[in-house]
Amino acid sequence: QVQLVESGGGLVQPGGSLRLSCAASGSIIRINTMGWYRQTPGKERELVAVTSSDDSTTYADSVKGRFTISRDNFKNTVYLQMNSLKPEDTAVYYCTAVALNRDYVHVRSWGQGTQVTVSS
Repeated sequence: QVQLVESGGGLVQPGGSLRLSCAASGSIIRINTMGWYRQTPGKERELVAVTSSDDSTTYADSVKGRFTISRDNFKNTVYLQMNSLKPEDTAVYYCTAVALNRDYVHVRSWGQGTQVTVSS
C-alpha cells in the first residue's frame, strides 16, 4: 500500500506563490511517476504537472512558465512551486503517483487533496 499526503495549500492573493508538497510512504521499491492534478466543482480533474523517473516533466499549457514540479527521490517527495497565481488556479490539488511496490506490482495512488484559493 502506498500513501500520499499533500501539504502547502492555502489562501493567497493573485500574483502570490505557494509550494505544495506530497510525501509518499509505504512498501515502495521505486516511484515511476509523480504528479499533480486539480479539480473544481463541476469540472473534471485535470493534469497540472507530472514528472517521471527520468526527470522528464510535462505541464498543462495554463501553468507553463508559472509552475515548477520537482522531486526528491531520497524522500519520495514531489513538490509543486506555484508562482504568479491567478484566480483560475483555485482548485483542490491532488497528488498522484505510480509506484512499484515490494510485491513488484505497479500501484496508482492518490492523495486526499489540498485546497488552493487565489482571491483578493
